[in-house]
Amino acid sequence: MTDASHPAAVHVGDALYLRDAKGSLVPIEAVKPVDLLMDESVRGIIGRATAASDTVRMFKRETFSTITALQELIAQQYGTTLGGKKGNITLTSFDGCMKVQLQVADLIEFGPELQAAKLLIDECLAEWSADSGAEMRALVNRVFQVDKQGQINRAELFMLMRVESADERWNRAISAIRESIRVIGSREYVRFYERPTPDAAWRPISIDLATV
Repeated sequence: MTDASHPAAVHVGDALYLRDAKGSLVPIEAVKPVDLLMDESVRGIIGRATAASDTVRMFKRETFSTITALQELIAQQYGTTLGGKKGNITLTSFDGCMKVQLQVADLIEFGPELQAAKLLIDECLAEWSADSGAEMRALVNRVFQVDKQGQINRAELFMLMRVESADERWNRAISAIRESIRVIGSREYVRFYERPTPDAAWRPISIDLATV
């Protein structure tokens, strides 16, 4: 790589410079060869990553467009809609060796009722014996331990909602949890599978469309 070919080179008069992390211009001949090589490598990798991301984004649009067109065709031909109650559908190739699944998941958040439920649950645990409530305490701790985004463990919460108790406060707490759930939208996910023969197990084709 020559100095003149460096993609980030800045021309100032007849001299070439590179801008460092502080925003200062450094004469390109003063930059260590290993740093120049690292810079070039990083820029090349990021360039390819950006191109790959753009390709995936385009693939996502085309995939949803194809599925929508198929749904509209089915609806027009048969006077019905392809898909389940929430729009979940599974499309399979004629030979049964390829499958595309569209899943629609609700986006939910929790209202202030959840905190009231937590107080009621704490009251129950405070009075239950240590032996009988040990596993329950562990479950409750997992439920209400927020992650880095401030979100509770939803899978554990729904597990907690299935627990039955004769304690009236517990039942009020579970009711409060149900009332705290708000559906604020939905998100569509597409998953892809293939298998060598119709009786073989499905193998997922890994491609993350959720973030593009």
